[in-house]
Amino acid sequence: MRIIVAGAGAAGFFAAISAKAHHPADEVILLEKTDKLLAKVRISGGGRCNVTHNQHHIRKLAASYPRGERFLRKAFERFSVKDTMAWFAQRGVQLKAEADGRMFPVSDSSETIIDCLMNEAERCGVRIMRQSGVQAVERLSSGAFQLKMERGGMLEGDRLIITTGGHPKPEGYAWLKALGHTIVPPVPSLFTFNMPGEPVRGLMGVVADPARLRIIGTDLESNGPLLVTHWGMSGPAVLKLSAWGARAIHGLGYRFTLQLHWLGGTGEEEVRAALSAENMQRKQARNANPFQLPHRLWEFLLAKAGIPAEKPWSEVGKKDRNRLVDLLTNDRYTVAGKTTFKEEFVTAGGVALEEVDPQTMQSCVVPGLYFAGEVLDIDGITGGFNFQAAWTTGFLAGRLC
Repeated sequence: MRIIVAGAGAAGFFAAISAKAHHPADEVILLEKTDKLLAKVRISGGGRCNVTHNQHHIRKLAASYPRGERFLRKAFERFSVKDTMAWFAQRGVQLKAEADGRMFPVSDSSETIIDCLMNEAERCGVRIMRQSGVQAVERLSSGAFQLKMERGGMLEGDRLIITTGGHPKPEGYAWLKALGHTIVPPVPSLFTFNMPGEPVRGLMGVVADPARLRIIGTDLESNGPLLVTHWGMSGPAVLKLSAWGARAIHGLGYRFTLQLHWLGGTGEEEVRAALSAENMQRKQARNANPFQLPHRLWEFLLAKAGIPAEKPWSEVGKKDRNRLVDLLTNDRYTVAGKTTFKEEFVTAGGVALEEVDPQTMQSCVVPGLYFAGEVLDIDGITGGFNFQAAWTTGFLAGRLC
């Protein structure tokens, strides 16, 4: 039997290796459209590769996926974080957990993960074909699959695993739609907020932790570290908000008002009390920072409230303090656009999950056809969750149950 895996990213490599491990006598061919293998693995985590997340509770793990939570619960019961850790450990790659739960190889290098996958594919006999993009697929009367290749020629296989990743436009899924599958229209996920013209961009590099973010006119809210950038705002709080609100924000045309609580949700009365504390009165405004906000941010908010930084705090009037309280708890910024988070392109959308068996990844529409990775309508928040979904779905698809 010949098994073809289309797409040599994280899910594709894992699917091909799994297929060869479960079916050692069969031929396994891994196709890659370009010359580059495992490109997203290489850039993940700033070149360190955020392999997975240190969350062993399956329901809690699955809750980190805006799309695919229920589907992945069943999949994670068969291959979860502990299985990922064990798989890499058996091949000499130890993972470490950081304080925020992200897990990296102890080498802090994505090349460690790439070498592991490449070596394992070579060891078990996976045949890798580069510059081999698929243009169309036809299921033959025999049940086999005939692939029309982008550079000409045909390739036939008895089983086909699709791991081609996400696409920014619906046209990228046309050949899968032609096989009878429903495609959920793709929209970007995991992006940062552009704020052209907002003076806050002058605070590039400042981190507020925790901050609470809300999108005015929606129910979307997020908490966590916020990073000010030269184009606007990023950091875990923004990325989580962009993931959970991917479709709603797309519907807004990426233009909306962001409500920002710089203190993570501390009540107004508590904020007023802190600003009225006796030990504040003898300080200059620039030093009267009871919340330990970054100094540049505190001075920015003082200026926005119209309070001179050198003014004694005891001389700051009630109206000025009220403006500052409002800024600390109810600041607002105009968002007008988005930027992809680093080089980690993630989409919400893809093959509809109701047409795929979550325990095997086999199509419920076309027998012998399997899916893994971001080609499915699955995406997670930042922190290693998207790779975990790739390892899980790739491993299960490769079993060809």
